[in-house]
Amino acid sequence: MEKPYMNAQVKGVSTGTTILAATFDGGVVIGSDSRASMGGEYVSSKTINKVIKVHDRIFCCMAGSLADAQAVTKAAKFHLSFHSVQMETPPLVISAASVLKELCYQNKEELQAGFITAGWDSRKGPQVYVVALGGMLVRQPVTIGGSGSTYIYGYVDAKYKPNMSREECLQFATNALALAMGRDNVSGGVANLVVITETGVEHLVVPGDKLPRFHDE
Repeated sequence: MEKPYMNAQVKGVSTGTTILAATFDGGVVIGSDSRASMGGEYVSSKTINKVIKVHDRIFCCMAGSLADAQAVTKAAKFHLSFHSVQMETPPLVISAASVLKELCYQNKEELQAGFITAGWDSRKGPQVYVVALGGMLVRQPVTIGGSGSTYIYGYVDAKYKPNMSREECLQFATNALALAMGRDNVSGGVANLVVITETGVEHLVVPGDKLPRFHDE
């Protein structure tokens, strides 16, 4: 019997979000807006956290179908927890990204979810990986995703520099999210940011009224 999705009309995915991650000298910043939308038009939540902890020093951001993304991250957490017990050592960032990739690829006909995975490990230091719709896996020094990302490619290309300081990278990430949230009607709320280094993890929340403002707002 043919699966239902084989006869379904494939539609584009309206992600309704802005997610990003960037490496700096000694660490990585990963962040997102907090607005969830249905169909790219109706805002269903203004305060959802899209930056998900999958292990002690590994986080991911999700875009696409929220239900799909939550199911995949829940499964990934289980796999990584089991993996770390078996190996008796914390998982590598690439291991987390690979688990997400396999889950997305094996279920690519049913899932509509993409991820940015970022973290720090003792082997390769700070890392950022993109797991795209369908399961493609790519490592990048900086990456952006979601509907809001279309407005900030120029800013990211112009302003990102390798080996930035922690403060420079945080300002870069905050500015990028603020610009995207100002232009994209289904990105908004607060900016959730996580800084990951060898020494630990720091969570930061920038309320909407505290985000940088630009000349046209």
